[in-house]
This record gives sequence, C-alpha cells and structure tokens, in this order.
Amino acid sequence: MPFIKITEQPSFYNDLEKKTVRELLTEINQEDQKVALAVEKAIPRIDQLVSQIIPRLQAGGRIFYIGAGTSGRLGVLDASEIPPTFGMPAALVVGIIAGGDIALRNPVERAEDDLQAGWRDLQAFDINEKDTVIGIAASGTTPYVVGALRQSREHGILTASISSNPDSPLSQEADVAIEIVVGPEYVTGSSRMKSGTGQKMVLNMITTSAMIKLGRVKGNRMVNMQLSNAKLVDRGTQMVAEMLHTNYEEAQRLLLAHGSVKKAVEARLVE
Repeated sequence: MPFIKITEQPSFYNDLEKKTVRELLTEINQEDQKVALAVEKAIPRIDQLVSQIIPRLQAGGRIFYIGAGTSGRLGVLDASEIPPTFGMPAALVVGIIAGGDIALRNPVERAEDDLQAGWRDLQAFDINEKDTVIGIAASGTTPYVVGALRQSREHGILTASISSNPDSPLSQEADVAIEIVVGPEYVTGSSRMKSGTGQKMVLNMITTSAMIKLGRVKGNRMVNMQLSNAKLVDRGTQMVAEMLHTNYEEAQRLLLAHGSVKKAVEARLVE
C-alpha cells in the first residue's frame, strides 16, 4: 500500500485566483492558526529529544540539522542564529542542506534524491556518537534525509525527525519522531507554508530550550549575545546598567571592556 502524504492532499480551498487579496490573507491566516496547535501536540516528543540533547552538548556533542529545499534552509537558518543569540561557537549547531550552500538561494536539481549523499555530507564533520542528527522533511520521504538518519542511527548517533506526515519513512528511521500534522496546505502541496512554519517553531523550541539549560540565558535575558551592532550594544548596556544598578556610561564601558553582559556583570561583582 503506497504511503499517503497529508502534505500532498488537496487544499480545503479552491478557485484561489478568483478571491480578493483580503480573502486570500484571511484564509491563509486561518490555516496558520492550526500550526501552533499541531506543535503543541508534539511537545512530549520535543521534550524527549531536548532532554537527550542537553547531556550530549555538555559532553562536547553537536546538533546537526539536515534537510532539502525549504526544510534544509530552515535548519541552516536556525543554526546560523545560535552564535549571535547565545554566544556559542558556530560549530555547535550545524545546518546541512542537500546540494550545498548554493541551494540556499537556488534549487539544485535532484540533490535530494540521493540516498547516500546525506551521510557523506555528515561525515565531512567527523560526526560521532556524542552528536545528534535531526532530519527535517515535511513529506517525511526525502531520500537525502532518510538515508542520513538511517546511517546515523546505524553508527550509534541519536537521531530525530521533524515531518508533517504521521508514520512516514523518515519517522521510522528516527529515535525520536516529531510529527507536526498541520493538514493540507493552502496552496496544495506547498509545504513552505504551514509545514515550514511548524518546522521553524520546533527548531526554535529545541535550540532555545537547550541553550537556556546550558546557562546561556539569565532570567529572560540574552546575556551571552554577540555585540555585533549598535542595537545589540545598546541592549547589552541597558542590561548591565539594570543588573548592576549603575549609569548608562559606566555600563557601556564595562560591556565593551569585557565583551558580553555576563562577563561584564561577573567582573564587577568580583571587584
């Protein structure tokens, strides 16, 4: 019996080209509201995954996202935001996309159809048992991702999947299968929409909760963020001023001297 993809089922809406812009926007928004509810149902699995990731990161492990097309781009996006947001090394969370970096902007024909290519791409990073591989594919059938998880699991590496179809081939290759069943897309088969939104939400949850538990957040503040522009320097200065009960000028001096909110505050407290 062939695997039935909910992500490929006909949209609940028709004659889209005949609708007004307001109708299109309203209906898209109505569908998007289903995404958070679908993610909520997956929280137990996300919890299970993050709870296993944290000790691996503490032991020197890494997170690898692997996907094709929109799914691959979202993995690369989340990985790229970890250093500036939490001040962690770029090698801690790695996003890999079928076809390489050129595929971030341009489609690479048939790159996702190679069952062996995903594992080859992972091997370039000397992947090992401390690491975690998270395969992202809305359909749950992408060969590039399925093959990467299969080989990773065979080598004793923790695997997880994020897909929008239940009981998919990808889920079967994952130690932890996260299934965000958002239903048919507004434009039939366009999984960059609800499926992509759900993927982004889950990726945010995985890395943010892991970084918090690794001590990269204080209270609710990004105290380890990189001071890469004027806005972030100002934000950091205000954090230091508030935490140390000092004026703006002194707070900025401390921040720039020590390079992060956390280090600036710790330095003053030990004086």
